[in-house]
Amino acid sequence: MVKIRSCPHCGKDIEVYRNPTPTVDVVILMPSSDGDGVVLVERRNPPLGWALPGGFVDYGESCEAAAVREMKEETGLDVELVGLLGVYSDPARDTRQHTMSVVYIGVPIDPSAMVAGDDALRAEVFPLGKWPELAFDHTKILSDFMAHLSENGEDGRIDGPLTGA
Repeated sequence: MVKIRSCPHCGKDIEVYRNPTPTVDVVILMPSSDGDGVVLVERRNPPLGWALPGGFVDYGESCEAAAVREMKEETGLDVELVGLLGVYSDPARDTRQHTMSVVYIGVPIDPSAMVAGDDALRAEVFPLGKWPELAFDHTKILSDFMAHLSENGEDGRIDGPLTGA
């Protein structure tokens, strides 16, 4: 979408573009002897509710680095990104603004380090397929993740660790 505005310095017409805002989310697969689960956070800020941990990509930051940073900030977990689940870009996925999320699959390096932080009231592990109502389009994302697991095996890995540019 392009808008025309007047330059505040010279008065000439300039084009101003509105683009989706890049975000990242991570489906953290938490291994357990009782059955695997995924980490969800209860959001501290609107829109309220349970969601995958994630957030906005900072300027000058790769999506992979943002994903690792956001996981540490929201869950206390250092994660290894083991796959790319997909890109979710429905303009209605976030009621605040048009976002485009790069969604990764991750595994925690030390699962015992999990603690809610930053924008999260709580961080909890929910058994696969047994999560509460979710914010954003995270129900769709987790449905896609479950399909991925049934097609690719239980550890969620695609082709080994991801590294960002």
